[in-house]
Amino acid sequence: MAKGVILLAAGGTGGHLFPAEALAHELIERGWKVHLATDRRAERYSGQFPATDIHAIPSATLGSKNPVAVISAFWKIWQGVREASRIIARIKPEAVVGFGGYPTLPPLYAATRRKVPTLIHEQNAVMGRANKALAGRVDAIAGGFLPEGASADGAKTVTTGNPVRPQVLEAAKTPYTGSNEGEPFRLLVFGGSQGAQFFSDAVPAAVALLPQDLRKRLVITQQARAEDVARVKAAYAELGVDVQVSPFFTDMAARMAAAHLVMSRSGASTVSEIAVIGRPALLVPYPHALDHDQAANAAALAAAGGAELHPQSTLSAERIAQLVGGLMQDPDRLVAMAAAARSAGKPNAARLLADLTEAIASGKTVSDYRRTRA
Repeated sequence: MAKGVILLAAGGTGGHLFPAEALAHELIERGWKVHLATDRRAERYSGQFPATDIHAIPSATLGSKNPVAVISAFWKIWQGVREASRIIARIKPEAVVGFGGYPTLPPLYAATRRKVPTLIHEQNAVMGRANKALAGRVDAIAGGFLPEGASADGAKTVTTGNPVRPQVLEAAKTPYTGSNEGEPFRLLVFGGSQGAQFFSDAVPAAVALLPQDLRKRLVITQQARAEDVARVKAAYAELGVDVQVSPFFTDMAARMAAAHLVMSRSGASTVSEIAVIGRPALLVPYPHALDHDQAANAAALAAAGGAELHPQSTLSAERIAQLVGGLMQDPDRLVAMAAAARSAGKPNAARLLADLTEAIASGKTVSDYRRTRA
């Protein structure tokens, strides 16, 4: 039985769209129609996102100090508000849910002006700028982690976790098994489009410093920028290491499940997937991330015992070799880290977020929602 429409709003990057996609699947299973408001960057996902319709809304980033650029950005956002308001009047959503990124500003602001129930979901441990701008206006705030500065029992804040893709939930069914002396050791290395170059430079150099007996055990999967793939492959071939290098792996969740150790950046989705699947990780926050959100995400998993946080500035080839080599020789520690990571995971995040969405859509407050779950 159809329940009406929920409008999701998200920036056009995977980090914002993937949790929105997971919620969309859950809401559709419950009988809701889902629409998506985003920017034109999301067109590459349009065939995959399970929405009745995808609306491209004008928006702009408020990052410039140039007065002319600021005025131009505000004008474009206001145009987006007017367009979003027209869409909301036409599709009549029961609630509007935002996932961060500046393209969420116009639809969420328009929804609050029209008294439509609103909810924002913050994937990171540090709240992004768009969500900060909206936090005072919306009815509820859900967090992948407890957002910095928020209280766990705050009037509007609920920690739901980050919804993860179905492939991740499938991969989480694979138990972690350690790699003992003499056995193959699978190392997964990835960094996203912005963060992979450091690993392309540093990890082959570190592997070259490992003792021969450890190097022979390594089976490496590494993501690299397209322009770096050939040289990374050549570096490993010279060392005689079994490796697969590609700019993109479509089965990353399965590769994560197969890994004995993950070395990666610490975007919100990455940290959440590592935790749900339950794999030990060396997390290297991208040093140029806005608001240092990656460092806070990594710290959350490290505090649970499921990962080690290592700033990029501390990671010479020698240090990486020391870290990886030490863990290869300590399977018991890796097993313990895997268990700790899994204990921090929230595989039911999509269901919890859908529950909160339905509560807000029906006119309930966060306090009402909590009472129903007590």
